[in-house]
Amino acid sequence: MTERNQIVSHLPVANNEVLPTPSRQLREAGAVHYARSVTKDDAGAGPGLTTLEGEVRKILFTSDDGTFSVLRLRSGPGTEHAVVGPLIGVREKERIRVSGRFATDRKWGRQFKADSYLALLPETKRGLERYLASGLVPGVGKVMARRLVEHFGLEAIEVIEREPQRLTEVEGIGRVRAERLSRGWNQQRQIRQVMLFLQTHGVATHHALRIFRNLGDRAIQVVTEDPYRLTEIRGIGFLTADEIARHLGVARDSPQRVRAGALHTLWDATLAGHVFLPWDELVRKSQELLDLPEEELVEGLHELKRLGRIVVETPREGAVHVYPRALHEAETGTAARLDQLRSHGAITLAAGLDRAFSQLEEDQGIRLAPRQRQAIELALAGKVTVITGGPGTGKTTLIRSLVVLLGQRQQRIALAAPTGRAAKRLAEATGKTATTLHRLLAYSPQANEFERGRDDPLELDVLVVDEVSMVDIVLARHLLEALPDEARLVLVGDVDQLPSVGPGNVLGDLIQGGIDTVRLTEVFRQGDESLIVANAHRILMGELPRLPAVGRPSDFYFIGKANPEDAVSVVHQLLGERIPQGLGLATPEEVQVLAPMRKGALGTTHLNANLQGLFNPRGEAVGLPSQGLRIGDKVMQVKNNYQLEVFNGDLGRIEGVDEESGDVLVRIDDRIVRYEGGDLDQLELAYACTIHKSQGSEYPGVVIVLHDQHYVMLQRNLLYTALTRGKRLAVIVGSRSALRRAVRNARTRHRNSGLADRLR
Repeated sequence: MTERNQIVSHLPVANNEVLPTPSRQLREAGAVHYARSVTKDDAGAGPGLTTLEGEVRKILFTSDDGTFSVLRLRSGPGTEHAVVGPLIGVREKERIRVSGRFATDRKWGRQFKADSYLALLPETKRGLERYLASGLVPGVGKVMARRLVEHFGLEAIEVIEREPQRLTEVEGIGRVRAERLSRGWNQQRQIRQVMLFLQTHGVATHHALRIFRNLGDRAIQVVTEDPYRLTEIRGIGFLTADEIARHLGVARDSPQRVRAGALHTLWDATLAGHVFLPWDELVRKSQELLDLPEEELVEGLHELKRLGRIVVETPREGAVHVYPRALHEAETGTAARLDQLRSHGAITLAAGLDRAFSQLEEDQGIRLAPRQRQAIELALAGKVTVITGGPGTGKTTLIRSLVVLLGQRQQRIALAAPTGRAAKRLAEATGKTATTLHRLLAYSPQANEFERGRDDPLELDVLVVDEVSMVDIVLARHLLEALPDEARLVLVGDVDQLPSVGPGNVLGDLIQGGIDTVRLTEVFRQGDESLIVANAHRILMGELPRLPAVGRPSDFYFIGKANPEDAVSVVHQLLGERIPQGLGLATPEEVQVLAPMRKGALGTTHLNANLQGLFNPRGEAVGLPSQGLRIGDKVMQVKNNYQLEVFNGDLGRIEGVDEESGDVLVRIDDRIVRYEGGDLDQLELAYACTIHKSQGSEYPGVVIVLHDQHYVMLQRNLLYTALTRGKRLAVIVGSRSALRRAVRNARTRHRNSGLADRLR
């Protein structure tokens, strides 16, 4: 082999690393060459390592974290080897040189156990063309790969890397695209360098991509100088940073480590919705994390306070609250801005409402209930109004009526919601344009800030926000800052649903803090006929759902299955046969499977794998093997992407791959969205999703999996939220004991928040 092949990565591991056991599905699929129990003869075959070189024909398995792979390596005509090990970032059709030794597994036979590998450039034009089209270079698909190799031959990679301006010689490549291709290639190389750096410091390298995206080509420098800066990156925890710091020689009792551990403990509490932690609890949890004396923790907290990283308050005798500075500013800013808005007088718009109500009811063919009228009067007379109520209580009719009356009064109205799906429903209900809050506030992903605020307020008279239960304290503060002083604010939501994923309990705190509130309680006739609506209200009262009479059509069913495998089988049957044939809902398009958590036999990860096998067993794979995505899959966007204009919770379907650019094409609503390879980690299989992820969404039908395996998550507001996602059908599958626990467990997880007290 000539040495024109460039070494792209070299990923060593400890020779004694214990490799994971194969999954049952892998064993059944014939992926038999797994490194596990090596015989003594093979293990002692000699101190030297053997090398294999060839093309990765097929990746049979990649672990969820991307750190372990099983693949078939073609080293010559008719010669293939099963290779196992930490082949991080390896791709199909890539040529690699693997270092390791052959071993015989007692159960799976002969295999090659890899310790490290080198990625090599192909030596033939055909091989290079396949390599470029494998997805390694963002923006290069099969067509573009062929053009590049036809024009530049075996020097194509060198041109991409070192002379990107020459790429414009190829048909279909302009200056901007040439820069993008070169940048994408170099990023891939840098990512692998970060992987190598992290692994040599004893850290699982599946964090490399996230670190690289946040720190770019400065990643190694930044991590070397201050490994605890990694704790600022979402998804990279303190333990990962601490492991790197240990390998870099940072002392256990260093002030740097103490401050980082305390801050991590404080921010980690926000994952449970807390805005602050009591001082004693923060010290105790930090001690558990760092294993250091209390006095060192206290000293570190005082230093963080001096540096302005935390805020310490004593709201009453005996209470000491510790906030991250950003959340303290969000909470105090929210309370202060609400006070300013309420104190800034406004002319009432509620005059002459009796005649207006009569005309509205005649025009719309409706009859407003007394509470609905009261809510509208309050919204037209006051500055800040909260309207809350459960399913079937007429929130949608109320919003539609309010918008009509505001329009008659020549008010400039804006409608918004936290998610794209909620905004779309709001627009459909009112016949007016509605948008996400982030788009309303002109969020800039480049600057990571909102462009609309006190210096550039929104141009409106009234803002109506739906699904406010999903709004956290940070977003609430930005929203209020962007309102002009004279504006009216109407907040609509269901306070009995799950609170926001982010910190705070904004809707509940507003109500407890004395903001003018109307609670809709009357369930209208159409709700009485619906067991979904009736049972949602029964659950709120702590009563078990009412089941339909045997043989009578209903929109609500419960199927008791105590055995987890039986429950999965029922879900499979429901979506594969019973719902589409018996109830006429198309699956999986119109029916969403919901579960309390991701892990476990009845978690969304396993359910998605099962349902992918039902609906899309032979789809062509796209992206990395660990992502598990195929053409034809139902997928969900799991983070806001403002460049692509897709948002957390948006559902879509993978339609194909652009042959020229390699972009993955996903249909979301009525448009095709192009995903480059690096953006695919924002998509997840969506045949099943967590109940938290379903907030703000409604589906024609839902199948809710509820089992004792979900014990820690079984709460009344979780079940209530899941049930109210279904419009025409809701089926609960699982154990009766889990259903009883969820209904009876009214103890919502307490959130440390001071907003209600500040408003009082």
